[in-house]
Amino acid sequence: MRTWLAAMLLVLGAPAWAAPFAVRLGGERMVLDAPPGFADTLELASPRLRELAESLTSASNRILLFALTDADLRLFSGGDSPALHRYLLLATPRALERDSVGLSRFRDYATESVRTLGAAAQPADIGAFLSAQPIGRAMLLRELRREPQAVSLLIGTRLPPRFGDTPQYLLFTTTQLLLRGKVLGVSVYSGLDDAADAAWLLDMTQRWTDELQRLNAR
Repeated sequence: MRTWLAAMLLVLGAPAWAAPFAVRLGGERMVLDAPPGFADTLELASPRLRELAESLTSASNRILLFALTDADLRLFSGGDSPALHRYLLLATPRALERDSVGLSRFRDYATESVRTLGAAAQPADIGAFLSAQPIGRAMLLRELRREPQAVSLLIGTRLPPRFGDTPQYLLFTTTQLLLRGKVLGVSVYSGLDDAADAAWLLDMTQRWTDELQRLNAR
């Protein structure tokens, strides 16, 4: 009963979650925020949501934020299954959490973290390209951004069909940011139904990473 009541209070107070919050990484106080329309779920202490978040990132990372859409959070808190069409993850590598990372070390880390993905495929038709790939194989589609303090990639994968033979695809961006000597892994996920999903994903990635950089500007 207490868990249900706490969840309901969190949902009713969802607009307040849009306010930035601070986390301590080593000696730095980092300011984080979920974009409008999303709410961080870590305060719910839900094993089910924690398991989902952990499945999205390496065990060597510390999860700082796992956000669902406000609509999905209401479904989950009411006992229904969330649609999980769009969600967000923010993490940091535990091995670097207490260190002050310079540009050279960040460059090496970012390069190594994407080494196994190979070259970007850059397909003209993402859906057609993913339909020809093995289920579950993550494919590097495009490099979106490569700067001294930011590396961003677009990745896609084909999922097992949910209903009959209808194909399912997942698109996500993964961005490594160097902010105030700390490395943040910023990931934005969306199912791919049409071109609007891909456009939303790219726009959200740009706006969220820009906001995190603004919040943590020295």
